[in-house]
Amino acid sequence: MNSRIEQIIKEIEEYIDSCKYQALSTTKIVVNKEEMEEYLRELRLKTPEEIKAFQKVISNKDKIISDANAEAEAIVRKAQMQAADLVQQDAIMQKAYTQANDTINEANRQAQQILDSATQDANNIRLSAITYTDQMLASIADILSSTLGEAGEKYQAAIQSLQTYLDVVNQNRAELAPQTAQAAAITGAYQNMGVPSETDSDLDAD
Repeated sequence: MNSRIEQIIKEIEEYIDSCKYQALSTTKIVVNKEEMEEYLRELRLKTPEEIKAFQKVISNKDKIISDANAEAEAIVRKAQMQAADLVQQDAIMQKAYTQANDTINEANRQAQQILDSATQDANNIRLSAITYTDQMLASIADILSSTLGEAGEKYQAAIQSLQTYLDVVNQNRAELAPQTAQAAAITGAYQNMGVPSETDSDLDAD
């Protein structure tokens, strides 16, 4: 489902395509200032809302890790209880110690796998959300840059407004860049460690 920002961008593209060229020009068009400013006002209102939505998706990684921790702790507790039961059997004391250690080691291994997989999934979600936000901002920047080039000197006031918004968009992208690099680095590290991604698991299941 397309976001409202993507819809606005499409409407701006269609509006620009429908504008008439200036007399004796094949590159400059006549733009309705009020209509263009209305598109810009809606972009300013919708951009923070959609960025908040993607931030909510990013925050879900904390819940994924928290749930994985709870599941891992439950596995370890169960293993410890099983180990205690085995130790209490005096007739097979030595065997109980061995089985108890094996049980705890296996539980710790499973718990670590769950944590690694959850962390990988969380980082994939975070990277996807940041990447999509960056692509959305890049699309807006392209439209604004195109509009700035086509409007010409006749609409200097509109151009200044577009330039201001373009600067804000580029600043937002610059702020996202470190997070994108960090998330990509973490994801790459887990992939190098051989932790299966959600997509790989789906393929194996098929």
